[in-house]
Amino acid sequence: MTDATLLLETASARTNPRRTARRRATFAFSLLLSIVVAAAALPESWLSVDPFARRLAPGLLHPFGTDLLGRDVAARTLTALSNSISIGIMAALASTTVAVALSLAATLNPWLDRLVGILTELTLGLPHFVLILMIAYAFGGGWTGVVIGVAFTHWPRLSRVLRLEAQTVAQSDYVAISAALGRSRLWIAQHHLAPHLVPQIIAGFVLIFPHAILHEAGLSFIGLGIEPHIPSIGVMLAESLRAVMSGLWWVAVFPGLGLVIVALSFEFLGESLRQVSNPTEGVA
Repeated sequence: MTDATLLLETASARTNPRRTARRRATFAFSLLLSIVVAAAALPESWLSVDPFARRLAPGLLHPFGTDLLGRDVAARTLTALSNSISIGIMAALASTTVAVALSLAATLNPWLDRLVGILTELTLGLPHFVLILMIAYAFGGGWTGVVIGVAFTHWPRLSRVLRLEAQTVAQSDYVAISAALGRSRLWIAQHHLAPHLVPQIIAGFVLIFPHAILHEAGLSFIGLGIEPHIPSIGVMLAESLRAVMSGLWWVAVFPGLGLVIVALSFEFLGESLRQVSNPTEGVA
């Protein structure tokens, strides 16, 4: 057995427990997110107001307690997180689409590449949340305002990564052969560049997601996100300000904790996808 083979086997043995633990954690987070998504099917009666169940502390009947109106905090939290995930998917998908379109367009012409580069740096240089706030306000808030606001503020970093990958692929031999055979830039972008960028696109989509749901909560907290009658973490946190002053700590703690857990879950899944797209990373 050569030294190189022994070194590879030792590295594999050392990293296998890490990969196993990561797979188990990924499965656990995926199961948790599936439960949250399934909360969209909760019956309306679980979200109704019950004057006889006001201000109840966490217990067997109400695991997260009830709020000032007697609504079950657990049911509202799960429904709010489900709504946040729906908005996050739409916002992350729109932002990823913008990043992919601009990155592929930049490969068609040097002037377009320069223009996309300038637009990317300009967007990154603007105050992040202030820009989202202005866009959401311009589109009237609600689901539409949140989705458009996130879509037009979260594409630059992913676009920068995709442009660098596309430039690397564009310099490869098989792309040069395709160009020599008379293939157009658009054909090359569709058949050579786009398939190569799929792992980065998927990982970028998942990594944009937690930012989307956090910004949705922030916009809903100040009244520019989801309508107040629809369960939302931001709305619940805004309503909890008065409840916390009355000693109802659970009205704020559980929704906030749920938002953090969901955001970290998608962050972890995105990191796992990024490592899958680059399997040699972390092996030493």
